[in-house]
Amino acid sequence: MRSKNICKFHSADTIEPLNIRCFVRESNPDTFRVPRILTSNRIALIIQGDGVAQIDGVSFPISRGVLLFCFEGEKVCFQERKELELLYIDFYGTRGEELLRRFDIRKVSRLFPSFDTLEPFWLDSLSRAGEGTVDLAGESMLLYTFSRMKSPSGEHTKLLRRILDITDQSFSNPTLSLSSIADEVGYNPKYLSHLFKEKMGIGYAQYLRNMRIKHAITLFESGIDSVKNVAFLSGFSDSLYFSTVFKSKMGVSPAEYKRKKS
Repeated sequence: MRSKNICKFHSADTIEPLNIRCFVRESNPDTFRVPRILTSNRIALIIQGDGVAQIDGVSFPISRGVLLFCFEGEKVCFQERKELELLYIDFYGTRGEELLRRFDIRKVSRLFPSFDTLEPFWLDSLSRAGEGTVDLAGESMLLYTFSRMKSPSGEHTKLLRRILDITDQSFSNPTLSLSSIADEVGYNPKYLSHLFKEKMGIGYAQYLRNMRIKHAITLFESGIDSVKNVAFLSGFSDSLYFSTVFKSKMGVSPAEYKRKKS
């Protein structure tokens, strides 16, 4: 069985704005054919062959030089047609999310061709990375790759960034909504709702709930064990509603999540 796999993982004790979970070279079809639900965002560079990426049941053709982005919570696997090999970096954190927004990378715009010139940089960085430096290697390649991409422009992009910036700053405020943002930026709420769904591939209310739940998880991980306090600090005025949303997103109640982590 052919395999050139190199899997380097980083275990972080603290949550930083940009975190690298792993930096991997994958060539074993028995491994990448297995569907897996991602626990963080992923940037993948195809360095050999061609095939298909299956993401939440949707097929995306891939070949050498293609840069592919996948997102937390998506079910991902790869089917090769010709000896497929790829490099990927799994990352998470607020800085990573901001980079995805800056370059308008989302579910409807996740593939970027003609990035084969990055291959030697990625391979060299991965080969040199040790157990204590894999996070730095992954972060440097991630940032270098983003620096080679073109940032989108236009009035719609600027408006979307403003919505996202306001949300980042105020998501813990229970009164935050797209209507309150519309009042602040001077646009019709229905127009903003349409723009947000078109550009982000998700409704604003769901996006805001997801952000609040992610923050709640961070608070639980930091040692805050009061469900009521975590709900309040994450932007939920009702702890019962928070528990309902949390279980819908995570599959377990906040209390069960705390027990599993303890």
